[in-house]
Amino acid sequence: MDDVVLARGLVKSYGPHEALRGLDLVVPAGEVHGFLGPNGAGKSTTLRALLGLLRLDGGSATVLGLDPWRDAVRIHRRLAYVPGDVTLWPDLSGGEMVDLLLRMRGVDPAQAARDQLLERFDLDPTKKGRAYSRGNRQKVALVAALAAEVELLLLDEPTAGLDPLMEQVFRECVRERVAGGTTVLLSSHILSEVEQLADRVTIINAGRVVETGTLAELRYLHRTRVEATTIRPVSLDGLEGVHDVSVRADTVSCMVDPASLTPLLSRLTDAGTSALTCAPPSLEDLFLDAYRSPSGADR
Repeated sequence: MDDVVLARGLVKSYGPHEALRGLDLVVPAGEVHGFLGPNGAGKSTTLRALLGLLRLDGGSATVLGLDPWRDAVRIHRRLAYVPGDVTLWPDLSGGEMVDLLLRMRGVDPAQAARDQLLERFDLDPTKKGRAYSRGNRQKVALVAALAAEVELLLLDEPTAGLDPLMEQVFRECVRERVAGGTTVLLSSHILSEVEQLADRVTIINAGRVVETGTLAELRYLHRTRVEATTIRPVSLDGLEGVHDVSVRADTVSCMVDPASLTPLLSRLTDAGTSALTCAPPSLEDLFLDAYRSPSGADR
């Protein structure tokens, strides 16, 4: 099976509000796929549809080769889901909840990496659910999901409430699971986290995909910031694809389209360049650019 998640033309409305408007999503086996978008873009609706928690109005989806609506029970045996706001049984301890969740999917806690993960996430398994902070509630869900060693991890804001050290532990654990063959669909507002983990990203807005591809592919499609210090004055007049030009003394800065980078560098070289910085856009730049674009404008 090449594609663990395959969604085509997803449509879902809540009354007059169109949450999904023909959304496509493809997640090949063995990759970490970043799923990004502003609040209200349709990320949570998409994940609920993939989990079989709601019925779509149109389009089609398969998860692990199965229909999420008809085969939800079979799918849930093979995946783990971590939401961004975990609710726990208040009278069970963290360890009891991890064990319960593992046994529900047929995993013997004694044979899983339960204890190792509890230690790595610095989680006290003896505390009751009611005593946990938000970050510790998140750790319970992460430990249960990672210890199960499932085929697919659906992670929706999984590090909400975690401190930076625990975020690093999370990233290490995800890389280990992917190295073992697990596929990950990661929705997160922490763009640096997605940038470090994701093989590919899909950016959505207003229920539609506005960008998808590897970070290298997406960066190539966007402008690069160039700043140069020149020995002689330089004019960028007449160069197509060069934007937001600023000249201060002997320093010139601008944004340049990919196809115009070579002509720009040639002109800067002719002026005697003594310092040059070319910075590709970050994932945050790509996200904001897609969010602001007319095709991705929220309704």
